[in-house]
Amino acid sequence: MSRYLDIAPLRSLVAVADCGGFQRAATSLHLSQGAVSQHVRRLETALGRTLVERDGRGSRFTGDGETLLSHARRILAVHDETLHAFGLFGLDSERNLVIGSTEHAAAQLLPDLTAALTATFPDRRIRFRIDRGAQLRTALQDGKIDLALLLGPAALGPAALGPASLGSAGGTDARTVGELHLTWYSAPEWTSPAPGEPIPLVVFDAPCAIRSRAIETLASHDVPTEVGAEAAHLAGVQAAVRAGLGVGLMATLGQRPEGLTARDDLPKPSPLELSVWPRRGLATDLVDGAAAALTGILAGAVHPEPGTRG
Repeated sequence: MSRYLDIAPLRSLVAVADCGGFQRAATSLHLSQGAVSQHVRRLETALGRTLVERDGRGSRFTGDGETLLSHARRILAVHDETLHAFGLFGLDSERNLVIGSTEHAAAQLLPDLTAALTATFPDRRIRFRIDRGAQLRTALQDGKIDLALLLGPAALGPAALGPASLGSAGGTDARTVGELHLTWYSAPEWTSPAPGEPIPLVVFDAPCAIRSRAIETLASHDVPTEVGAEAAHLAGVQAAVRAGLGVGLMATLGQRPEGLTARDDLPKPSPLELSVWPRRGLATDLVDGAAAALTGILAGAVHPEPGTRG
């Protein structure tokens, strides 16, 4: 009987390993879960071996599966290198680099990041997804985005992204690329409450690292606070601050939001680290390029100018 291995099934097998399961692999390859399962079955039929087997609610690779996985990576590498040599790029989706970012300073970071990555990777189409951190972690784990810009240090480790049945997204390839400096903002006419009165805060819905930093900063200086308004997105926070409902802590890279005033009459918050988290299996050169671009952008960011005292 003639036996041969097609490229598409091999790519599906590698995606199952890299994305942590069949559904995530299907999402990353823009296929149905059934198509990915069929690809793996075709490989099993061709080789006469079981490659992936059930393990509780998830799956795991057998010894034969791990052996084929190692060979599949080498086969795909040579295959894709050949296509590149002839000016071709394999799967069209591989030309996209999808980056997820929280809204914090996105308007300031992403234009420069787009220009830097376009120059570094001229054969890639740069796309962005703006969302809350929790949603970005899920999208990263599911293979829907390639890189996530997340608040917090890379030293948190892969556990921060949650478990996966066939490995975790992100992991030790995460890089801390710099710090986001935080600034208090208020409406121009807003004045501080009388001594002893709580300061109303405008904050993002929990969980949020900036929300936590705002509350912790004031608490550490024995400044009484109360949450005056909450919002799910940056536009809502800025609108509430602009309406005079309280002060808000934001990361703006020194570019003052329209209609707001930076303040220096509140305790200065310490910066928040920003890290780049890649999906599992993303090429190292893409991670390095994104990390280098962000490091340069953050290093050149202008710090906020002195604000206003109420």
